[in-house]
Amino acid sequence: MAPRERGAKGLAPLLLLLALLGSPNAGLEVQHKFLSPTLTNNFALDGLGSKIYLAAVNQLYQLSGPNLTLEVEEQVGPVPDNPLCHAPQLPQASCEHPKVLTNNYNKILQPDPEQGIVVVCGSIYQGFCQLRSMANISAVAHSALCAFRFADIERGIRRARNSCFVEPDSGLVTVLDSVVQGTGPACEKRNIQWVPSTVECCQSLGNTVKCKWGHCYMGSDSDLSEKCFILLPRFDMNVSLQLQPEQLDCGAAHLQHPLAILQPIKATPMFKYQGLTSVAVSSVNNYTVVFLGTANGRLLKINLNSDMKIISRKSVSVAYGESVHPIMQFDPSDSSYLYLMTSYQMTRVKVAACDQYATCTECLAAADAYCGWCTMETRCSLQHECVNSTEPNFWTSASEGVQQCPSMTIMPSEINIDSDNKAMIIQINGNIPSLSGMEMSCDYGNNIYTVAKVPGNDVNYFIYCNFLPREKYPAFPPNQDHVIVQTAIRVNGKNIVWANFTIYDCKRTGNIYPKTACTSCLSTKWKCYWCTEKYMCVSNYSDCEDSLKMNGTTDCPRIVPASLEPMPTGASQDIMISLANAAFSKDTVLECHFGTDRTFEARWVNTSTVQCSSVLVNPLRVEATPPSQDSGIPIEPLSGPLEGGTLLTIRGRNLGRRFSDVVNAVKIGSVRCAPLWDRYMVSEAIVCRTGEAPSIFSDVVTVNVSREGKSRERYSYVLPEVQSVAPSAGPKAGGTKVTISGSNLSVGSDLRVLVNSTKQCTDLARTATTITCTMPAVELTMAVRVCVQFENKSCINDNITFKYERNPIITDISPTRSQISGGRIITLKGHGFLMVQNVSMVVHSIGKEQTNCKVHTDTMITCPSPAASNLTVGSKPALVDFYINGRLYMDDRLAPDEYMYPEEAQHTSKFSLEYYANPQFFTAKKEKWIKHHPGEPLTLVIHKEPDNLSLESDEYQVKIGLISCEIQIVSDKVIHCSVNESLSTSERQLPVTIQVGKFNQTIAMLHLGGGETAIIVSIVICSILLLLSVVGLFVFCTKSRRAERYWQKTLLQMEEMESQIREEIRKGFAELQTDMTDLTKELNRSQGIPFLEYKHFVTRTFFPKCSSLYEERYVLPSQQLNSQVGCQVQETHPLLSGEWKIPENCRPNMEEGIALFSTLLNNKHFLIVFVHALEQQKDFAVRDRCNLASLLTIALHGKLEYYTSIMKDLLVDLIDASASKNPKLMLRRTESVVEKMLTNWMSICMYSFLRETVGEPFFLLLCAIKQQINKGSIDAITGKARYTLNEEWLLRENIEAKPRNLNVSFQGCGMDSLSVRVMDTDTLSQVKEKILEAFCKNVPYSQWPRVEDVDLEWFATSTDSYVLRDLDDTSVVEDGRKKLNTLAHYKIPEGASLAMSLSDKKDTTLSRVKDLDTEKYFHLVLPTDELIEHKKSHRQSHRKKVLPEIYLTRLLSTKGTLQKFLDDLFKAILCMREDKPPVAIKYFFDFLEEQAEKRGISDPDTLHIWKTNSLPLRFWVNILKNPQFVFDIDKTDHIDACLSVIAQAFIDACSISDLQLGKDSPTNKLLYAKEIPEYRKIVQRYYKQIHDMPPLSEQEMNAHLAEESRKYRNEFNTNVAMAEIYKYAKRYRTQHWCSHVRAGLHYGRDQCSEIKPPVVDLAGLVKTRQIDCGSLSSQSLYSSHNEKSKIVNALDSNPTTRRTQLQHKFEQVIALMEDNIYECCSEA
Repeated sequence: MAPRERGAKGLAPLLLLLALLGSPNAGLEVQHKFLSPTLTNNFALDGLGSKIYLAAVNQLYQLSGPNLTLEVEEQVGPVPDNPLCHAPQLPQASCEHPKVLTNNYNKILQPDPEQGIVVVCGSIYQGFCQLRSMANISAVAHSALCAFRFADIERGIRRARNSCFVEPDSGLVTVLDSVVQGTGPACEKRNIQWVPSTVECCQSLGNTVKCKWGHCYMGSDSDLSEKCFILLPRFDMNVSLQLQPEQLDCGAAHLQHPLAILQPIKATPMFKYQGLTSVAVSSVNNYTVVFLGTANGRLLKINLNSDMKIISRKSVSVAYGESVHPIMQFDPSDSSYLYLMTSYQMTRVKVAACDQYATCTECLAAADAYCGWCTMETRCSLQHECVNSTEPNFWTSASEGVQQCPSMTIMPSEINIDSDNKAMIIQINGNIPSLSGMEMSCDYGNNIYTVAKVPGNDVNYFIYCNFLPREKYPAFPPNQDHVIVQTAIRVNGKNIVWANFTIYDCKRTGNIYPKTACTSCLSTKWKCYWCTEKYMCVSNYSDCEDSLKMNGTTDCPRIVPASLEPMPTGASQDIMISLANAAFSKDTVLECHFGTDRTFEARWVNTSTVQCSSVLVNPLRVEATPPSQDSGIPIEPLSGPLEGGTLLTIRGRNLGRRFSDVVNAVKIGSVRCAPLWDRYMVSEAIVCRTGEAPSIFSDVVTVNVSREGKSRERYSYVLPEVQSVAPSAGPKAGGTKVTISGSNLSVGSDLRVLVNSTKQCTDLARTATTITCTMPAVELTMAVRVCVQFENKSCINDNITFKYERNPIITDISPTRSQISGGRIITLKGHGFLMVQNVSMVVHSIGKEQTNCKVHTDTMITCPSPAASNLTVGSKPALVDFYINGRLYMDDRLAPDEYMYPEEAQHTSKFSLEYYANPQFFTAKKEKWIKHHPGEPLTLVIHKEPDNLSLESDEYQVKIGLISCEIQIVSDKVIHCSVNESLSTSERQLPVTIQVGKFNQTIAMLHLGGGETAIIVSIVICSILLLLSVVGLFVFCTKSRRAERYWQKTLLQMEEMESQIREEIRKGFAELQTDMTDLTKELNRSQGIPFLEYKHFVTRTFFPKCSSLYEERYVLPSQQLNSQVGCQVQETHPLLSGEWKIPENCRPNMEEGIALFSTLLNNKHFLIVFVHALEQQKDFAVRDRCNLASLLTIALHGKLEYYTSIMKDLLVDLIDASASKNPKLMLRRTESVVEKMLTNWMSICMYSFLRETVGEPFFLLLCAIKQQINKGSIDAITGKARYTLNEEWLLRENIEAKPRNLNVSFQGCGMDSLSVRVMDTDTLSQVKEKILEAFCKNVPYSQWPRVEDVDLEWFATSTDSYVLRDLDDTSVVEDGRKKLNTLAHYKIPEGASLAMSLSDKKDTTLSRVKDLDTEKYFHLVLPTDELIEHKKSHRQSHRKKVLPEIYLTRLLSTKGTLQKFLDDLFKAILCMREDKPPVAIKYFFDFLEEQAEKRGISDPDTLHIWKTNSLPLRFWVNILKNPQFVFDIDKTDHIDACLSVIAQAFIDACSISDLQLGKDSPTNKLLYAKEIPEYRKIVQRYYKQIHDMPPLSEQEMNAHLAEESRKYRNEFNTNVAMAEIYKYAKRYRTQHWCSHVRAGLHYGRDQCSEIKPPVVDLAGLVKTRQIDCGSLSSQSLYSSHNEKSKIVNALDSNPTTRRTQLQHKFEQVIALMEDNIYECCSEA
């Protein structure tokens, strides 16, 4: 599980903030910033806040207080340092460890204002501290290793603990900050009354204190995975700490001492938030304000009331994408400012932005604790920014509520224009200070002021103002009967409170609406009256004289509504109208209006009736013809679902005169269709809603008004079906266009597609079988139900689901530069692209258009860059956005969670594009015309002016007319292309055009020749002689031009190759000069060399996979892991076990038989005959001979002098056999028992010399080889490397690899953290190997953890961590193969923090990297590159891999680097120590010389060959090729290849034949050809020195051999060896067994199943869990009954053995052994 997921699981459910007061506008303001070029670590303020001290990597800054301007800058790194070295200022500071430039991470910054110093501690020199001046931080006052004693801050720790220890939830780990960062376990001190605890949720922690249920210990803070802050309410408690005395000493803070708490605190969090990094708290105006820094560079402000309820929340972006540092401090001189620090920035933030609120209501409703309303200044401000804010009612805080905002009420608020008003009374509400004694007036606007007075001295509730003069009344707006006047109270020249009053005019009310004057007058909100007689609206009823007073609008004259009979159109008639409240005189002239422009005469019939005469209604075009039965009525739609609800539209004529005519007139068959009143058009259209049908049917639609009409088409009730949705998944951001398939999907009038029953799928389009729409966005990844609804009814097939996946992630774009014309292909890398349907790219501000992109794979998208304006050349990079499926792309990792305000989620693109001028090209001589003769090859050399685009070769396109010119060579200044096909001669001129993206440039015109030929032909006709001359001249010129072009082409290639070779040689020479010094320093170490014990050296040398019997059965490695580090337990060989494990009931006879057999083996005659007899057998293979020789060596190890005599006798027989043939071939191979015995004898005798003299230079050489190989790139699959000695293992590619120094923590091998040097091209397995080698360099390899057993985790930020693997979902696929992940793939930077830990579960995602299928995976190079090379043109091949042989210079570089170590090794092997001369070598060489002399062999070359074959070839070459025989190390395949080259050089040095080397000789031979002659002189001198030594007597040699036997007595189980030797004896003896023994074999298997393995295979025995007591091998079980023993025959034929009756003793052994087996099995 990923660290983020693990952390999230431990969090309690988040508190849902359902209602927050105020808007989420930014309540903070960034005032000043200071940018640091390096990573910041800490900051501190002086006592007054006038100076800020900022600690960054390698830099210290002193800034001025408010403005953050730089005063002093001091560089404190990097410095030469080694983690194992003390500070150079100390007396014991001398250090022999190599030092490298090390960055100084300044962590501690503690001012002491009393002494005027600031304590600065960094990471160099094991945590070196300095006391610097607070006035000038560049001045050093004193240096010390410990700035504080722990006892000095113990009291502060105890106080801080009151808020630090909490009882965590299940699975929650509490992490506390330090008083001084890195110096001790304590909370950060908070100078406030209630200190909220900072609780960080983590998995593995350190460099801060980890507390789990009250117990604290130290760890590494690089393992933090996720943080959250829990705010705790105020509480009282008594916490007691128990500190050990040793914890109070300086430097003891890192010890793992428990720090206990007696009373854990329980509290319920009221607010949680993911991704927080820092906290600061303040109490203001009855509020508690919490400031929280986030991991993405935002600062949140939470306002809590006195009940600790969240009332508002604000935020501001400080530094986008940078984490806010845990330390935040208020300005000591002005607490309204907060200092905080991000990764590269120091910032001063104002805690509130009050001036954004314009009114008092907005100010107080924002619920910002810092903001209040300054009444006399009429603005929202901080309290101290308001004048007299401490006086009552001058400043109103948000806690008092918006009801306290100043306001006023004018009495009266409505004034008649005809009234005479002298003054008005103003009532004051809310908080307004005492206005007594202040200059006051009423402001009516337009510079009109009147005097205002306050009655009394202390009463502010009422103010008297002189009223506005009548002549200054404002004008009434048109068609309006009132005007609103705004009035303000003006105090000391400033308006502080406002209100409105209204001036109205009743006369205007009646005049505005003349036709409804009475109704308007009586219904207005003003106090108006209607005068009937005067037909006027007045404000005073007394103006109406004797008119009847009307009480309401019902008393106004009005027309009584009445229904009229339909009248024919085009004819006039009289209409009678009844009146109510008609108080008119009969003399009043009336007119009738019917809503048209015409008026008609009216006359009184009586007091309540009027007759309108000759009213003519406009004629209507109405045809009374019924619908035609032949044509039918048109309807739409033609089908609908069975559930009904479809809106059916019927169009025609005579479809009723009123709605009541058609209410029940429409039917579909027998199903009623209900008309809709609001959609009915008289006589023309009916819209009805279909009813529900019982089953599927089709019928016409009938409309029965006066007569029945039928529809033209039939309406069908059908059953829609939904079958599937495609695609079935898409990103949660939405925008995926899906297609829903089914049948009958075009039916009905209304269609909706719902997602999860809540959101609608938009952009609907449908056919009969498909519905397409665009999916909406959702918040979480999940599977949702897709519901298709017809006519808002039930869902159709609600089993259809759509799965929302995680949004695609864009990790990088390249290149990041484009030419102004655009069109450059920008490659997007990331994952999840296969879900993308469409992508577009937008460049903000300067991009001319939006470009469409193309999805290639799940991890790659390409986009052409948009064109830009010329004016943008050289400007800063423009931000780039991408639209995926029509939605703006936003990085999920930076996206807000569901509780974040929209303003906190503002989008800022993390991608940018730089625009540069278009590239410029020209021909070689800048000519505009190029002549070319058709039929000749054309080669163009195009020059390019320098640019900043870094274009690749495939981005250029050169065309001649319409024909492409194939680009062959591209450099920074030259493009070389050629045309192989013939150019068309139909056009004499062709443009030469070069294209880069959308930029096209015609650089020249190509002129095709041909006119000369016609002239030549005419001349030939005139004169044959002239023809020959011209032809000859033409041929000469043509060949000359062709030769010149080829020469230019070749010269260009030569220059390019020469440049590359020079570069390679220069790099090789630099490496040759520097690597010697580096390796000597790094490898000159004093720790012990991991030698194998003698017994393991013997077993590995004697049985080097020679017999599968020992490889499979006896070597039983254990891979268990201990608690600290993975430990591969040493191999267990049965020959090393102390007890011979056989069944007890078989032991007596077995031991007696083995003892007797041992006696026979100690008889020289028997043993020699025994060996020869076995060697004469045809099926006695070389493997058997090697195995028998090694078993004899083990069996006779306690009697080496006897073993030596046997070996010499057998060698004499071998020399006799070889002398008659070719004596120079003797001992060249191991084909006999004695040759293997000689190898074992040399191993035993040379072990002491090997360990004491050769071991150290040999081990240093191995370390040097590995060190040199690791300095370059190594292909993890092919094993090929940049640096090697073996040509076959050379990486012939120019792979650019950059070193990375990683800070790795790992609890194992005695060290906690180290800086490890790796390459950015290393796979994660290679990185693990280098980390293990760095941590476990003093531990034998068998005790190292395996790469598969450890996990590597990278902490990208304080909240994000990633488990790094060779293969995961982010792996890139190229040419169908997955590329192994590297450090460069994960973009791990220099100095990144990684943690390695033992994994609980073995990673089974892939097998060993080198065993991966090359058809599916690759690392640095594709293995098939060479296979497909022939399919490409020669020039394409040249472009990809130019002369790979130039990389052979790396062999020379590696050889030169290792030369000193190789020379030291060869000198150690061939040296003569005076204190310990090579006794065994002298003895054996003398024996060889004696044997040669006896046989008359005088050729010195033959004797030299014998010596070489017996010692260097037989022993030293074996050791050189197999260092694992001597050391407990890991021999990789690549080291084995390098050792093969070294071993070959050693063999050549020992040879006497001249090396015939030439240009075709193998590189491995040529590499050391120069040194071989010198080495040969050393070998010959060595042989001569041995020859000149005094001869050894037999007694001296026997004494030496006896000492060797005594030294390693009881190391081996000789009984096991004897039993194995007997197995060979048994194979060729007489068989006395019955064939039925096999039947007892199975029963015996069960009988002895309790015997524990391993039990040695006696006489063909296999493991006891299969056969007990040693059952016979199948080969011996089926031998013939009467076959004569071949060994017995050999003993009988030898006179000496026959005389001593050794064959009878051998038969006794057989009897004991076979009877024992028979007895055991018969018992079973």
